[in-house]
Amino acid sequence: MTVKKKSIFKSLLGLLFFIIFLSACNYKVGPDFKTPISQASSEWLETGNTHLNQTKDFREWWRLFNDPTLNELINTAYAQNLPLKAAGVRILNARAEVGIAIGDLYPQQQGAEGELSDISNPFLKKLGNGVGNPLMYSRMGLMANWEIDFWGKYRRAIEAADAELMGSVAEYDNLLVSLVSDVANAYIQLRTLEKRVQIAKENVTLQLESVRISTAKFTGGTGTQRDVEQATTILKSTQATIPTLERQLRQTKNALSLLLGIPPDKFVNKFFTASQIGQIPAAPLQVAVGIPTDLLRRRPDIRKAEMDTLAQSARIGVVVANLYPAFSITGSFGFVSSNAMGSSLSDMFNWGNQFYRFGPSVQWNLFNYGQITNQVRAQDAKLEVAILNYQNQVLKAQKEVEDSLIAFLMAQNSAEYLAESTSAAQRALDLATLQYNEGITDFTTVLTAEQELLRQQEDFAQTLGSISINLVGVYRALGGGWEIREGKAFIPEPIVKAMEQRTNWGGLLAHNPVPSERPTNLIRLPQW
Repeated sequence: MTVKKKSIFKSLLGLLFFIIFLSACNYKVGPDFKTPISQASSEWLETGNTHLNQTKDFREWWRLFNDPTLNELINTAYAQNLPLKAAGVRILNARAEVGIAIGDLYPQQQGAEGELSDISNPFLKKLGNGVGNPLMYSRMGLMANWEIDFWGKYRRAIEAADAELMGSVAEYDNLLVSLVSDVANAYIQLRTLEKRVQIAKENVTLQLESVRISTAKFTGGTGTQRDVEQATTILKSTQATIPTLERQLRQTKNALSLLLGIPPDKFVNKFFTASQIGQIPAAPLQVAVGIPTDLLRRRPDIRKAEMDTLAQSARIGVVVANLYPAFSITGSFGFVSSNAMGSSLSDMFNWGNQFYRFGPSVQWNLFNYGQITNQVRAQDAKLEVAILNYQNQVLKAQKEVEDSLIAFLMAQNSAEYLAESTSAAQRALDLATLQYNEGITDFTTVLTAEQELLRQQEDFAQTLGSISINLVGVYRALGGGWEIREGKAFIPEPIVKAMEQRTNWGGLLAHNPVPSERPTNLIRLPQW
């Protein structure tokens, strides 16, 4: 290499390192993200109620019901629910997208090139200059092009990909919160329906006795046929409710089996015993609620909205970078040979026949007729929408907690009154039956008392179920339950093995691929 070539090479190399140094600085065009300001109350509307406390441990809130079957159902759903598994795989998809974004930091184009050309000059032949054979030019080598991330376009893309990855984790957590709540709700509904079937059957037994008594009195001449028909009407009406309740019971079991990811027949045989029928899970008297600002850190859907906003903020920087010149380093290296046709080309790879091209290039879409500017505006409008969605999600979360809290507290109050009214209805029926048998009152009083007892028992059972369901709603609104996945893989082992057999996933499937927090270092090594 001549002194002149060495000087040029050193100058170009210095320029390359200068541009890389500038791009390695933390400068990036576009806005730097800040969590949007949101309106969070300082306390709940029901703060001060004796049924509320400030405890913040919602990790396994369903254990407050002290129901082993419910615990087993939720553990099974966490291990086998198919939509949850799909959400785990989507995290892996987002993880791969981060690797794609990181790859853009490095030389974007690489390849090999070759050329074989006839460069003989027919004009020289006519002049008789002695060039009788055609000349051939052959060239082989490697080339690469590297757009330097001078304005932070690719680092903003990594920032957006990181946010989308963390958003996919929040989406998984949100699905897990919904899953455990749905399982608990379905289980409580199932037990409530079982209790209602029991109540209906017990009342059928009472009403059969009323039909027997009224029939005997009618036969003995001390009663009327109207009494018999009225007693029969009430009996058949009560019996007619049982098939409807049993249909709802079967459908609830089917819904639970879907949540658990197992066929309905295996679900029924595995989890339920006769001794548990009709035992509605009892809610504790107190509910742990923490404070409203806890929602911003705990509710996965709020975290997801925040990550969506961050990703959109970074996308603005990606587009803004297109307003500025793009600096690239282009280079190629190879060997060249020029021989007469028929001559050997074996000397092509002699070091003396090597060639190289190396230097910077600039591309600047200066005359884009406002397209890039309007792309920036469009991305900024999307960011504002994301900010508003985040703020609305915070308000929605508080509203959902307040709704569930007031429903839980008021259902407790109703249950206290219904417990007393149900006992009174039972005593009224006993008195009416006794007075009818002694001839003090007519049979209509007995029938009315039977109907009222059934109604009170139904209301009481449904209210007990609603207390527990509303408590589930409280913890769902508080965002509790997703913590059970901490320290565990998002993707079950059978799915990992199947994916490893299909595709080369490198080390992504061998360990938990998601960091606990969003990385701050945007310049990273490629992830092969």
